[in-house]
Amino acid sequence: MQRRLLISTLVVAVVAVLLLGVPLAFDLSRLRVTQASQQLRRDATTLATGLQDRVDSGLPPDAAEVGRSLTDRYVIIVQRGGGRVTVGTKPPARHTITEKDTTRDFTVTVSADDSFVTGQVTSGLLMIGWLALLAIAVAVGLALLQARRLSRPLQELAGAADRLGSGDARPLGRRYGVPELDRVAEGLDGSAKRINDLLTAERDFAVDASHQLRTPLTALSMRLEEMVAAANYPDVVREEGAAALAQTERLTEVVGQLLGRARRSVAHAPTLASVDDIVAQQIVEWDPAFRRVSRKLEVTGEKGLFAYVTPGSAAQVIATLLDNALVHGAGTVTIRTSQTPRSVVIEVRDEGRGVPPELVPRIFERSVSGAPGGTGLGLSLARTVAAADGGQVVLVRPRPAVFALFLPHAVPDGPDEPVVSGPA
Repeated sequence: MQRRLLISTLVVAVVAVLLLGVPLAFDLSRLRVTQASQQLRRDATTLATGLQDRVDSGLPPDAAEVGRSLTDRYVIIVQRGGGRVTVGTKPPARHTITEKDTTRDFTVTVSADDSFVTGQVTSGLLMIGWLALLAIAVAVGLALLQARRLSRPLQELAGAADRLGSGDARPLGRRYGVPELDRVAEGLDGSAKRINDLLTAERDFAVDASHQLRTPLTALSMRLEEMVAAANYPDVVREEGAAALAQTERLTEVVGQLLGRARRSVAHAPTLASVDDIVAQQIVEWDPAFRRVSRKLEVTGEKGLFAYVTPGSAAQVIATLLDNALVHGAGTVTIRTSQTPRSVVIEVRDEGRGVPPELVPRIFERSVSGAPGGTGLGLSLARTVAAADGGQVVLVRPRPAVFALFLPHAVPDGPDEPVVSGPA
């Protein structure tokens, strides 16, 4: 790159110098010859005028003495009716410059060898040559600076493009003060950001899918264990089998919704659903898990409430809150239903130590967990799923922990403002 820029700049400089220098040298040669001719004419005029003045003053012309005043010239003086006088050495005919002047009584011809003109022309051409070399040297220096200024950014941009093509989506993050190069750098940085966003979305989807599938799979596993334990009781097996089938259907819905997120589309529209049915389904699914650790799961509050939700989404959020209470809470877990003028509220509270004060402002952020080894994804995903239906998940009280899911009475225009409830 540098070599090409240097050669192209050098060629341009040489052509420019030749286009300027050759006509300049030609004009300089003509100028020197013209100046020499004018000098000889002035010499001839000076001699002729001087001789005429002597004659007009009554003095002898003394042409030979006057002609010797021009030591490096060949002078011919012709006086009317008085003869001819030559002074100096006659130069070669082919290398002679001659000028003359005439007065009333005298004709003076002055000749000179053109070598003195050649010397002046040569010195002028040398000066032009030195200036041309200087101009070329300056052009080469500027070309080197410009080549380095342009080649380094181009090499960096090429390297960034290679990294981008190999999957390294680090942004270049540099600008060079050249509009064209800056536009290329901005384009590469924009592409890197888009690739990073796509890769992050893919990673988040994989993590979210694994987390969302874990809860229904755990519940399904518990149901199957209950069926095995109750193999001698056909009615219990039938009940547990129906619960396992419902859990499998919910798992199918979870997979469908996750695939809908991957395609950036909404799989279903919110519909009017019974809150009692949603809560009852979760009681059936989670009661064995709480009984296994000698804890109770209770339901209180208003009955007969309805809300607009996407099928399965409210169940996912409540399942996440129950799982959070099972893992991080203690004592009895209570699901309390109520309503505000705009929302149906489903609260999940337990009797544990609650949320540490330092985590309260960040409890819904990804990767924030209140226990060692936790993924920190459950509450973040619950809030995202609820927001997709125009609902909202909030931490109503940190100690003991009370989380609330707000669902809209009607087709949502936006999430309702959370209402902080009192102690249980």
